[in-house]
Amino acid sequence: MVGGFDFTNFFFMAVIAATPLLFATLGEILTEKSGSLNLGVEGMMFMGAAAGIAASYFYETAAGSGASGIVSALLAVLIGFLAGAFGGFIYSLLTVTLRANQNVTGLALTIFGIGAGNLIGELLGIRAGGFTTVSDSTKSVFSGISIPFLSDIPVIGRLFFSYNFMVYLAVATAVLLIVLLNKTRVGLNLRGVGENPATADAVGINVTKYKYIAASVGGGICGLGGVYISMATVGGNAGTWIDNCIAGRGWIAVALVIFAAWRPSRAIIGALLFGGLSALWLYFDPWLQTFLPNASIPQQIYNVLPFIATILVLIFTSIRQSKELSQPKACGTNYFREER
Repeated sequence: MVGGFDFTNFFFMAVIAATPLLFATLGEILTEKSGSLNLGVEGMMFMGAAAGIAASYFYETAAGSGASGIVSALLAVLIGFLAGAFGGFIYSLLTVTLRANQNVTGLALTIFGIGAGNLIGELLGIRAGGFTTVSDSTKSVFSGISIPFLSDIPVIGRLFFSYNFMVYLAVATAVLLIVLLNKTRVGLNLRGVGENPATADAVGINVTKYKYIAASVGGGICGLGGVYISMATVGGNAGTWIDNCIAGRGWIAVALVIFAAWRPSRAIIGALLFGGLSALWLYFDPWLQTFLPNASIPQQIYNVLPFIATILVLIFTSIRQSKELSQPKACGTNYFREER
């Protein structure tokens, strides 16, 4: 508690809000490192969100009273990842093989993913007789965990050892990408494809394979962000399908890629900052009213803050250009071997 402001709980909620943004940002960084500009992040998150909750729901329906919450949660994560990866595969098929325009394809994927996600959610609701929700045992798997001794440490335990498993999965994914991109030959080849595919092709690197794998795995990671929103959102909506639940987070993630300068380490910081903006309304208004009892800022103002920040990020990064912190050179341009 700092000056009446509950910093510990604010940081906790900021991390919760940052997790889906981190997944989506990491997925797009991996994709763009291969030279593919996929603007369909929002759509892939929708696909992952709908597929994840559908997998959990159908498993629990089939297993009945013998359903395991852990199995249900793992299925949601796996199927959500595969759904997002399928979106990335569609993008690769259209842009790498058929050489369609990357910007148009990404926008089309967003429209398709939003429509498909909401359609699946509606169909599940009709089947469930009103709305789709998973069992309490599955919800408990996506709730905060308690690590012996560590979670009991005052303040530190709350700040670092009390989250659900997907928060730690997001951080582990970021660390894995840092190692992959900077410490392995696969990462070096991937960055080479993103910078100059013709040169990479000339030295024997399979450009098409790298682009397909990066876009598909990147899409799967974006799908995990969707799963987190549909299955682990705190409050009364955890494990319940809500139409348009992604609510523009995919577009924020696209801006976060630029903010992070295509580096997974900076993506963690960027996601946390934007997550803090999303959680600000829960704590700033009560804190403000301790000094000004009649003061209140409409929640809608807080809701638009992340998007205002997104616009500012795009403006400042376009003004301040840096070769070291720039987009991969071949990003957004289709590569055709015969044009070398």
